[in-house]
Amino acid sequence: MNTQDVLSYLQNLQTKIVEAVELVDGKNFLQDSWQRPEGGGGTSCLLEEGNVFERAGVGFSHVMGNRLPPSASAAHPEAAGRAWEAMGVSLVFHPRNPYIPTVHMNVRFFVAKAPNKSDVISSQHLQSKQGGKDENAQTAHQVRQAVENDVNAVADAKAEEDIWWFGGGMDLTPYYGFEEDAEHFHRTNKTALDAFDTSYYPKFKKECDEYFYLKHRQEPRGIGGIFYDDFNELGFERSFAFHRAVGDSFLQAYLPIVQRRKDMLYGERERDFQAYRRGRYVEFNLVYDRGTLFGLQSNGRTESILLSMPPIVKWRYDWKPETGSPESKLYTDFLIDKDWLSLNPSLS
Repeated sequence: MNTQDVLSYLQNLQTKIVEAVELVDGKNFLQDSWQRPEGGGGTSCLLEEGNVFERAGVGFSHVMGNRLPPSASAAHPEAAGRAWEAMGVSLVFHPRNPYIPTVHMNVRFFVAKAPNKSDVISSQHLQSKQGGKDENAQTAHQVRQAVENDVNAVADAKAEEDIWWFGGGMDLTPYYGFEEDAEHFHRTNKTALDAFDTSYYPKFKKECDEYFYLKHRQEPRGIGGIFYDDFNELGFERSFAFHRAVGDSFLQAYLPIVQRRKDMLYGERERDFQAYRRGRYVEFNLVYDRGTLFGLQSNGRTESILLSMPPIVKWRYDWKPETGSPESKLYTDFLIDKDWLSLNPSLS
């Protein structure tokens, strides 16, 4: 397992995405490198008040610590108390034009370090002493002890290993939806995953739909995409290749949609609805998002963690769109459980 290769890939991915978005927007990102007192650091790239994007953030981080935070160890109790290392690229783009959807993408790699081998050796030494107290023990007892020692040896071997996994994905959050945009985004996701296993796209689409769901609102955040976590089933090299396929497909999934919608005319009504719907984005990130919670619990850099927040947001008490309006179409036609690829099955 070569973590340096993952680190280099993620740094290059951030640069590639930043340069591509600068060409589309016409304005450059601010680049802010930072260090974390507990270990590690990163680079936050932010574009504000751009020509196309009102706020766009692309963050890279590589951080480490001595004890796994609760948000990570809850899913991995076997890694509780271990030293850890995490690296990733995370982005959120909030466009100015309400006809361009907001997008989120994250690719990350996590390692819970094996405990000190001297602790394991001490444990094995105690077990061997207990097994040798009575040299004249019955044969049956010796067999049982041998089996127990084998079990302990396997457990100890696992304890000496790093626990690692990849996670990530991307999802789209429209304000005024277009079926061709939804289909394009999902088809690009499917193409990237099909190279590894045709079962991955439906599996990780379902996980995305379930993850980006606001339980307190009983509605999805957007039209989904793909989401995966704890991914290591292909072994390190193939899992890393899968991870790269996801990261490398982002620009193709999103930028054609931006180009189609960026010159559409809009007014105050559309901007007002965009600000209202952005409130759902804020609610999800602060209540449910694992990356945000992990960053805050691990004493991460707050400015970088909250890069995902939109610049202008509105809330209204119990507001509902008028029936038959363009705004209501988002709820009836897009914020639903839907197979977007069935719109054009000949391409599947």
